[in-house]
Amino acid sequence: MKRPVLKFASLISAMLLVTTACADPTITNPTSKSASQNMSQNVQNTPVDGEVGAAIDSQLRQVLTQAGIKTKITSISPSNLPNMYQVDLAGQPPLHITADGKYVIQGELQKNPSKRVVSKTPARSNSAQVGMPVSAAVKSAVLANMSELKNMSAKTPFFYTAVPGVLWGATLEGVPFLLSDDAQYITDGEISVIENGQFTGLDEEFEKRKNQSVFKTLDDKQLITYPATSAERAVIYVADDVNCPYCRRLHQQLPTLNAKGVTVKVIGYPIYEQSPVQMRGIWCQADDNSRRKAFDKAMLAGEMTPAPASCSTDYVTPNREKAAGLAVMATPAIYREDGVLYQASFESPEFLEFLGVK
Repeated sequence: MKRPVLKFASLISAMLLVTTACADPTITNPTSKSASQNMSQNVQNTPVDGEVGAAIDSQLRQVLTQAGIKTKITSISPSNLPNMYQVDLAGQPPLHITADGKYVIQGELQKNPSKRVVSKTPARSNSAQVGMPVSAAVKSAVLANMSELKNMSAKTPFFYTAVPGVLWGATLEGVPFLLSDDAQYITDGEISVIENGQFTGLDEEFEKRKNQSVFKTLDDKQLITYPATSAERAVIYVADDVNCPYCRRLHQQLPTLNAKGVTVKVIGYPIYEQSPVQMRGIWCQADDNSRRKAFDKAMLAGEMTPAPASCSTDYVTPNREKAAGLAVMATPAIYREDGVLYQASFESPEFLEFLGVK
């Protein structure tokens, strides 16, 4: 259940996910016509002003060759993503890479069709801001320049990446994308890392920090918590849907996990059509204990508890929207408190090792 290193692996990864998790049937590509309504088709980059010096050209070719890129590199030019170069590959989507060869994105850039309202370049991030939500000013400017993209709103999460001027975002369905901080170019690729001459996967440090930032925004009162019943040794967050069979299988293990010192915090994350109403009924119960009991009935016996007539509030959606920044690809999505996503079967011995318990 590994997340893809580069975009060409994404379809394989998605197919693997359905064997151990429940995929979200509502997920759409954030840059598809159905999602944005007016996003243009993939376009060739119009290189920004400037040329690539011979030293940079040679260095990037060497880095990519050493990292295992065997496809012919046809050209290297400045990218429309800030602080990156575009590497055109024969017969494949281009790469976008930083000058030091560390951070890489694979994907065609799509030109935002929206009118550019804010032309001033925003203050760009420093290393301490990686994985943090963008400032209110930056978010306001980005959204002002995305008026034609109908699935973008004030609720859309944006985070600073390790590449100054490149932002990470996600739709409310949790589909990630990258964009220039002027919002002019967007891609559905993600940032991978080259270290010691090898691709090491997605930027794990960014992922950890981003997920920690998301956890801080969640309303803890609207998480269903199963506390450790022995000395606490680990805390995990789980994005759950009551109709997901794999979520139910994980739920059967909660008493064992609690006994081993694992506290489990459940994020209501409905992905099935019938789930929002059913989960609202559970979250509408009067107190934490009643809510846990109703959730247990749903997960262990398939019995849904209706919302009391007196409850007209939706307690599920606010945390569900905040959790969009986790980019949940399928449920159950399991995260350690430090923000690391578990990417294998929770029924394997690796799970306890991941949690640091025996």
